[in-house]
Amino acid sequence: MKKFYLTTPIYYANDNPHIGHIGTTIFADIIARYNRLKENDVLFLTGLDEHGEKVYLASKKEDKEPQQFVDELAQKWQDYWQKLNISHDIFMRTTLPEHKEIVAKLLNQIKENGDIYKATYTGVYCVGCEEFKSERDLVDGHCPEHRSDQISTKEEENYFFKLTKYIPTIKKYILDGTLPLEPESKKKEILARLDGEIHDLSISRQNVPWGIKLPWDEQQTVYVWVEALMNYYTATKIFKKDDFWPADLHFLGKGNNWFHSVIWPALLLSLELPLPKKIFVHGYYNVEGKKVGKSLGNAVTVDDLLEKYGTDGTRYLLAVSMPYNSDSEVDFAWFNEKYNSDLANGLGNLIARVAKLCENNNISGVTRNLAIAKNLGTLIEEYKLNEALSYIWSEITEADKKINETKPWELDQEKAKPILEDLVLKIQQIAFNLKPFLPETAEKIMKQFSGEIKSAPPLFPRI
Repeated sequence: MKKFYLTTPIYYANDNPHIGHIGTTIFADIIARYNRLKENDVLFLTGLDEHGEKVYLASKKEDKEPQQFVDELAQKWQDYWQKLNISHDIFMRTTLPEHKEIVAKLLNQIKENGDIYKATYTGVYCVGCEEFKSERDLVDGHCPEHRSDQISTKEEENYFFKLTKYIPTIKKYILDGTLPLEPESKKKEILARLDGEIHDLSISRQNVPWGIKLPWDEQQTVYVWVEALMNYYTATKIFKKDDFWPADLHFLGKGNNWFHSVIWPALLLSLELPLPKKIFVHGYYNVEGKKVGKSLGNAVTVDDLLEKYGTDGTRYLLAVSMPYNSDSEVDFAWFNEKYNSDLANGLGNLIARVAKLCENNNISGVTRNLAIAKNLGTLIEEYKLNEALSYIWSEITEADKKINETKPWELDQEKAKPILEDLVLKIQQIAFNLKPFLPETAEKIMKQFSGEIKSAPPLFPRI
């Protein structure tokens, strides 16, 4: 049995999840479920990044202590993941005492390797990104992803990690495939940035009251991104999953590309730990031409989607609109149209038609061993989840075409039987192919088309 360790980013614990967070997590869940169908031993990690200035300010706004604030949010996020049928094995939290202990050991090791020094830094800092910004990162002096009030100039005496020491190695590894970075467009973005001016990384912050103290200087806290990235390693220690290291796949949105493809590998190189086997970076969902985000005020919430489309409807709409190598424009008008055409009229109508024909002709479904279609498996393994769904829907279209051509309702029972039995086999295969994407719906279809086949309420009522 092959081990497969898959991670999403751990998300900032400053508010409820929005469409960007749930998109990444649903995509990763599809990949995890597919690997389980292949009988791989899967470890699927997601969770919350619970330290830093951004989280501290959010807690103060709610008039709560930071720990209480993140505890409540952690429960909310886990409740949402349950509603979305996310099959994670670990929900990681960076406020776990064990995480803090292991981070301290890792930082001491990096320091002992001679890769940390103290210096003064002056620069533009974006609280929304929790990142110092260079001029090339700004548009008219502002971060393009967050409000203007989230930008400020800071001068701090911090500890720095010798990031520049590892840049040549990282560049070489990305180019020669030692560190696979996909898709090609995101690989090119990183390589272009690596060709520019790179500075060492400030790994500590002054005057941030909510964070992990530096083990050798408790007046400073660990830069939130550094200890957050370490969670992928600390989790394997905390939850006794050492044999899954390193990650087979870091799955993330493009805003996290630099941190996961450059900073994280540099830290691992300093620690002499194995690098991740693959990094996949997808684009953003855009609403009104802007990346979806809480600070921009255009977030589409989990509740918005679940209330309107249900669990599997939401999973389908996000996966079919997956921003694979570019951004994806979405709005409720498009979601409504896609839901009705693909789910209500497409899959739902096919299931209802065939079930009624089988009921009228006393057709039963025979349970049989099934496997994910080879072409579909290839698309999932390339993380082309939107194309994978297009493949499944082509099978639905083929089944509809067969019904319309053979017109089994016009035939006597003896002539209709082989046609309907073949349609049942097609539907069982479609349902099995849908298991990673729409697990509840797939299970309903498999149950409906096993044994005596009867009509059932619509899978996806029209909106």
